[in-house]
Order: sequence, then structure tokens, then C-alpha cells
Amino acid sequence: MRQRLTACAFVVSSLFPVCVSADVKPDTLFRVVSKAGTTRVEILSDAKPVLRSPTEGLWSIATQWRESWPAQWRHANPVQVERQGPWTILKGTLQTESGAWRLRDAYRKRGRAVECVRRWEWHGKATAKNVTLSIRWSAPDGKGQVLLPGIIYYGNPSGATSGRTPVFSDQWPLAMFEEHRYPLPFASLEWRDTGGRRWGAALHSLPAPVPCGNLRDQWWSLGVDASGGGTELVLLSGPCASNGRKGVIKAVQPGFVPYENAYLNVPPGTVIEKTFRLEVYPVRSEGSGFRRPLWSAIDWFRPAADLDAFPTFEEIVEAKYRYAKTRWHEEGEAAGFMKYPPELNRPFFVFGWCGQTAAPGYALQVLADQLHDPAVRRMVQKSLDFLSTAEFYGGGFHTWYNYREKKWSGHEPLSQGQGMLNFARAIRAGRRADYDTSRWEAFLRKACDFHARRLLRDDWRPRSTAEAFFIAPLCHAAVLFDNDLYRRAAIKGAEHYARRHLSMREPYWGGTLDARCEDKEGAYAAFQGFLAAYELTRQQRFLDWARHACDVVLTYLVVWDIDLPAGRLRNHGFKTRGWTVVSPQNQHIDAFGVLIAPDVYRLGQIVGDERLKRLGLLMFRSCGQLIDPYGSQGEQPQHTNYAQRGRVDDLFALRGGYAEDWTVFWITAHFLNAAAQFRELGGWKPTGRAADANPTPATSARRP
Repeated sequence: MRQRLTACAFVVSSLFPVCVSADVKPDTLFRVVSKAGTTRVEILSDAKPVLRSPTEGLWSIATQWRESWPAQWRHANPVQVERQGPWTILKGTLQTESGAWRLRDAYRKRGRAVECVRRWEWHGKATAKNVTLSIRWSAPDGKGQVLLPGIIYYGNPSGATSGRTPVFSDQWPLAMFEEHRYPLPFASLEWRDTGGRRWGAALHSLPAPVPCGNLRDQWWSLGVDASGGGTELVLLSGPCASNGRKGVIKAVQPGFVPYENAYLNVPPGTVIEKTFRLEVYPVRSEGSGFRRPLWSAIDWFRPAADLDAFPTFEEIVEAKYRYAKTRWHEEGEAAGFMKYPPELNRPFFVFGWCGQTAAPGYALQVLADQLHDPAVRRMVQKSLDFLSTAEFYGGGFHTWYNYREKKWSGHEPLSQGQGMLNFARAIRAGRRADYDTSRWEAFLRKACDFHARRLLRDDWRPRSTAEAFFIAPLCHAAVLFDNDLYRRAAIKGAEHYARRHLSMREPYWGGTLDARCEDKEGAYAAFQGFLAAYELTRQQRFLDWARHACDVVLTYLVVWDIDLPAGRLRNHGFKTRGWTVVSPQNQHIDAFGVLIAPDVYRLGQIVGDERLKRLGLLMFRSCGQLIDPYGSQGEQPQHTNYAQRGRVDDLFALRGGYAEDWTVFWITAHFLNAAAQFRELGGWKPTGRAADANPTPATSARRP
């Protein structure tokens, strides 16, 4: 069926191809409307137009470049519509002085979304220079909250004061970033209409480098623009902007660097196509508008479909345990796992965060029969006995021990919470395995007494989500010691963070010590705490909160294999899916998701969702990539235009890089810790001795 657009009102939908009246059936997803000489495409939810093509035209092309941004925009509308199988096809032409752009959109229903393939053909006698192509969808009422996965979380209010993170606000309403920066390539928007009903919309992209790019490694850019009356979800053929500046990207930890001249030079006869998807939907509660597109993206990319592409549990455990033993150190009564490699000559045992010196005390107990090393029992007993002597101060217990100077120091509440959880797990395992846990229990009781009373004070108001790391150990200790004080403190902590964060007016933040912004570690602290509170009480509200926080964590999870340029990562066939972006400030990926993985798996067990269970397994096994022959890994694979430093000599030499020198102990301890949890949860059933595994090294060798 082919027909000319006329001035009368009509609808062509992907489900109902026959022209009908303007009354739309409830399950219609989109329609083409022509009235009074204008034509638009509308995306509908519950028969309500939620997204629509811009008023000035369905297609917009910029033909010049001025002041670091596209200029001289031209617009066109469809002149023809036809149906071909499941597709609704719109055609048009945009005429310029140098030739014509032939334009085509093809729409179809894909599940609960609308998919479109947009096509541009350049028919001119010469190369069309300084061109920018666009895909724009407007939410006219949508002056709302934006989530760009891994980059912007409802504006990044906590990171805004630093000047080092991307921000979206009334003051800075334009946010555009390279597609390869996105762990999940979608931009989502949530708002409340004049009737008080909440709506959500998302633009999903099939990411790819853009043809005819002026820059060496130019990709499409994805983001939002609220500089007009509503908010637009936007794809551009390269231009980036953030924090009130055009032609910049977040390429270094302190802030932004220029990203100029991201236009196209298109030779005659060139055809460019871009696939994208659109979702619109009602939102049940404030702060949940990102959740549907999150799971749509996971279901579309299916990152956990092929787990056998990654190292096995046995390979990972063998390598990590072998390397862990190189960090073991003891002097007299002092014993533990060093935060830094011995060659750095930095004599520290460190609880929590980057040190994780207490984590093997639990993990090695659970993995002992797999490791077949008689040294395990002694290392567990001696390290935890010594760490139980940590000195207390006015804010809890010190987290750093200098074994050369024999001094305790450090004031990190986050690390205290993580250390307490390691002890709680070690005590539970140690009671079963006939360890002497008396010193461990005395230390954990003292720490829980201190922090439970502190949390229960009327003036407890933690700065960020970091102190949510106290909830899980207090829950465990409540069971271990049958202590109602710990139980009440844990529940208060969970309730406190639910009030602060579920609406996303204050997104989860502050879980890293080197960034003051929204981050996956902060979201994980809440997720871990809510899940532990549910396991303790079996109250549905805690499970609901855990699912929300988990979904925020998963917005940092890379669900696609980002195409990488020549470099360290591509040399090893590195697959990005399963790794996680650190935060809007620290825009590299890391293996921290391995610590989160068992809780994702456990949530899947509780709610009966196999997708969550497989994501947990993916996060563990994928993060086993890049283990070198010594069992070590670095912390910073660079999937995008970003380096964890303040100066950039060649912006396009960053992507595909890998900083392996920062080998603090968490990168080893978290793998062993997670493997032990998977073992207890039944997610991993060892098939043989870890020492029999024969891992294939995935990075260049390090010096012994």
C-alpha cells in the first residue's frame, strides 16, 4: 500500500496499517499524523502521544559548523508513506544549494518498542562538507529527570559541586556524549504531566562509528537537549557537549577537554543508515523511569548469552589465589595481605576499599578444598587474629596498619563497613570449620556495638550512601549474636537510605573515596544493605528497595562489546560486556562488578529471574579477562576517550588503552570473595582442583 500524505487527519500505525480516525486503539505504538500541511510521527503509550518528531520537521541536517557546534540547520517532512510487511516507510527530500538529500525512515514494532532505520542518501556533485545528521524526538511536556547510563543520574546533583562531572540542569540543558562511553546505549527521561501522571521515554541506539567522520575515531553521539520548551532525546553524528560547553568531552578525571570539528564530509552517492528504538511508558513511582529501558537494553543485547566466551571459575580462582600469596606478609604477630605489591615497598595492611586484607579470611575457608594448600588454615587464622587487634578511635576502628612502624591509622567509615562484613562472613564459616573465632567475634561485637549505637542516634545523618555498607554486617551480626540492637540499627540504616534515594532526587552516591559524585559503589552499598535487610526480616519493602538499587547498579554494567581501536585491549580480544563504569567522574571501566555479582545472582534466586542470575555469572567470569601469567590485573581498561590523569597529549590514543600498574589488592581479594559466595549460593560447583586449571594469559607478562 502506498499513498500520498494529504492535509486530512489520519493515522498509519505499525499495528493497524489502514487509515483510521484520530482515535487510537490502546495497543497502538506509533502513528503518522498529517494536519494543516504539517506531518509528524508520534510514539504512544495508553493512546497518549508521549514522544513526537520535532515541529520543524522529521529530518534535520546541519550544513555548516560554527563555534564548535553544528549550524545552518535544514529541515524536511515526509511526502510519501507506504507499508511493506511489518514496516511503515516514510520518504522525503531535503534540498540544498549543492544537491539533495534523499531521506527515508522505516518503522516497525519490536516488542514493546518502536524500531526505526533512518537512511540518508547524498545526491550532489561534490562532497557535502561540515555536515551533521540528527535523530531528534521531543517530549513536549518532558521537563523532567534524565538518566544517561554511567554518565548522568537525574542531573548528577551530588557531583555538580565538584566541577568534574557531567551535569544536566536548567542552567546546563544540553548533554551529548560519544556512544562508546555508554555501558547501555540509551537516553531516558522521566517527568510528571499536568494531570499528575508520570511518564517515561527512552531513545535506544545501535552504537557504531559514523561514516565519513572528520575525526579519526568519530562515533555517533547520544544525549538530551532541554534548551527548548520540552526535552529532546537526540542522536547526532558526532558533536558532544556538557556543562554549558559545546565541543567538549569528559576525557580526564579533573574535567573536560576540547572535542572539536566532529562533523561529516560526505562524498556523492554515500548512503548512511542508523538504527534506533523508542520506548514510551507510564512510570509507577518517582525515580523509576529508567528501569524499563534498562531491562529492554539488557534483553536486546543479551550480554550473558554466551558465558563460555570467558575464563572459567576454576581458572580465575587458581590465578587469583596464586597471586594472593605474593601479597601475604607476616612479622611476628602481625600478619595479613598487603594492599600494594612488595616491589613498591609500601608496608600496609588495609581494611576495605582498595586493601581488602580481611576478605581472604572468609574466602579461603570456603575455597579451601578447591585450593588444596595446607597454608590456607594458618593464613586465615593468623591474619584475622591480628586484624582483630585493630585500634579504635572516636569514629570507630582504624583501617590502615603500617607493619614497619607498627602503627594503626586511617579514618574511613566505608572501609570499616566492608571490613566488618568480611569478619561476619569469616565467623559464620569459621564456626562450621572449627576455627578459633573468639578473637574475631570480640572484635566484630565491639565494632557493631560502636556503629549500631552511632546509627541509632537521633543526629545520625551520613554525608553520602557510603555508610550503607554498615547495613549488611549489622544484619549478619544480628543473626550471629542474636542481637536486637544490631537488627534495629540495620533496619534504621536501610530506611534512611530508602528515604533519601528511591525518588532519585538524590541518586546513590559517594561509594568511592576518590570521587564525590554519583557512582556504582554507592548504589551497590544500598543494594547490598537492602538485600541483607530483606534476608534478615523477609519484609517485601526491603526486597522492593533492593531491586531498585540493583537496577541503578546495572545501569553501570556494560551490556555490549564496544568496538575498540588498535591497542592493548584489542590485542587480547577483550570483551567489554560484564565490566562496569566506575562513576560519572571516573569514566573508565573496572572489575569491581565482580564483588557485586553474587548479590545480583542472589537477587535472581529470590525473585526467580534467570536473567539476573546469568548477569551475576557474566560479571564474575568476564572480569576474569586480562589476568596475566602471574595472576595480576590492572584496574583501568579505557573503553572510551578517557584517562585517569590530568593531561592528554593525543585524545584519540586513549581508547583501547589499559593501565595495569595500579594493582591494589581488591582486584585479587574480590575475586576470591565472590567465588566463595557463588560456591555457597550454588552458582559455581567446582569440577576439579583449581591447581589443575590451565588459564590462557590475556595480557603481557609482568616482571616477577
